[in-house]
Amino acid sequence: MTPEQTNELIRTRRSVFPKMYTPQPISQSIIETMLENANHAPTHRLTEPWRFKVLTGAALTRLGEYMADFYKNNTPAERFSEEVWQKNRENPTRAGAIIAICMQRDPETRIPEWEEIAAVACAVQNMWLTCTAHGIGSYWSTPTAALQGDAFFGLQAGERCLGLFYMGYHNMPELPAKRRPIAEKVTWLTE
Repeated sequence: MTPEQTNELIRTRRSVFPKMYTPQPISQSIIETMLENANHAPTHRLTEPWRFKVLTGAALTRLGEYMADFYKNNTPAERFSEEVWQKNRENPTRAGAIIAICMQRDPETRIPEWEEIAAVACAVQNMWLTCTAHGIGSYWSTPTAALQGDAFFGLQAGERCLGLFYMGYHNMPELPAKRRPIAEKVTWLTE
C-alpha cells in the first residue's frame, strides 16, 4: 500500500448507520480478517485488553429484543418513545454483523485504565479501516443497554462492554469529510 492509498483509506472512513445497510451478508472470512487486524493494535505492556463478541444471524434478533426490552424497562413512561423502542429493536437486524467491543482489564492493573481503553479504541480503528477497505459501512455505538449488558454478552470478571460495532454493506454515496483544518488544532514547539 502506498502512502497515498493509506491517506485515502483513512480520509474516506465514515460512520455508516444501519438505516443505510443492504441485506448483503458479510462473509466470516472478512470478519476474521478484521478481527485479526484489530489484534495488531498498539498495546502498552502487551496487555491486549480487547475482547470481541461477534453477533450474526439469530443473535442479531436476540440483541434487538434485549435492547428494546432494556429501553422499555429503564425509561420513565413520560420519556418513552415508541419510535426509539422500535429503532432499538430493528437496528441490530439491519446489520450484517455486530461486534460487542469489550475490554478485559489487566488483572495486575499494571497500567492506567485509560491506556487499556485507548488500546481497545486503536483496535476498533483497525476494524473500521478494514471495513472501509472492503466497502462495508460501520459505526461504534454506545447504548446504555450494551454498556450494562454483562449478562447478555456473558462477560467474565474484569471484562466490560465499551459499545457495539455495527457493520453492513451499504449504498451510501461517498461524502466529504467534516473536519476543521488541522492548523486550528496544532501548536508547533520548536524552541
